[in-house]
Amino acid sequence: MHVSMNELKAALRRCFEAANYFVGNYEDAANMILWLEKHGLNGLQELQRTLPYIKQDRTKDMSTVIYEDSTSAIIDSHGRSALNCIASAVDLAHAKALECGIATISVHNCHNRKFILKALTDCGRRGISVVAYWRNGSDVVTEYTAAINAGARYPSFSQAVTNLESNEQDKQALTIICSSRVDLTSSLQNSNDHQTRFHMSAESIAQIKEKTIDNGIEIDNKLWQEINEIGAAVLVENSEESRQGAGAN
Repeated sequence: MHVSMNELKAALRRCFEAANYFVGNYEDAANMILWLEKHGLNGLQELQRTLPYIKQDRTKDMSTVIYEDSTSAIIDSHGRSALNCIASAVDLAHAKALECGIATISVHNCHNRKFILKALTDCGRRGISVVAYWRNGSDVVTEYTAAINAGARYPSFSQAVTNLESNEQDKQALTIICSSRVDLTSSLQNSNDHQTRFHMSAESIAQIKEKTIDNGIEIDNKLWQEINEIGAAVLVENSEESRQGAGAN
């Protein structure tokens, strides 16, 4: 079925609010999914893998900084989804780069790291160049990287299926590098380790967005139903609060 971006965003906001995301976080989560989807990077497919677990984030510790100096930090996200925590990690990298010129942030124990692309885009549009790199997979390891120049509107994105052996620490880790002084770029090199490579330039991503705006977003009926079923808890809660408040004066 087809839905408008406004319809989808409203449904996603309710869904994440019902999952006990904080106000800023559920706005970020909805925007991250929409950004991937309308730029041809399968945001709804990523969400489909995430949705069965989103309510578990409420039982996990908040992200904590376990090491920090003027140009770097190490963050433990305690198994949370990037939808719930990655924007703050990019903001920290941005702040350090503004102060010191360059910064490196390592995030550990974080799922769904592809959702970082929206936060990277926001960082680039604020005048800071940024690169992210991560790996995923157990039997088959896939590498990912994305980058945006300072002042640019869109990032580039690359991924490659590899012959690399799985490393437990790599599965949930992410590296972010920001600079206010030089433009950073990233690409996955030609290598015997790479079986398949996929790359989208900033120009390609911009063109796909234009098509999405014209044609709307296609969403699986079952996924749309599941998003709305989770979000219905917010509507029920708001209705109950309204009834309790009626006549209180």
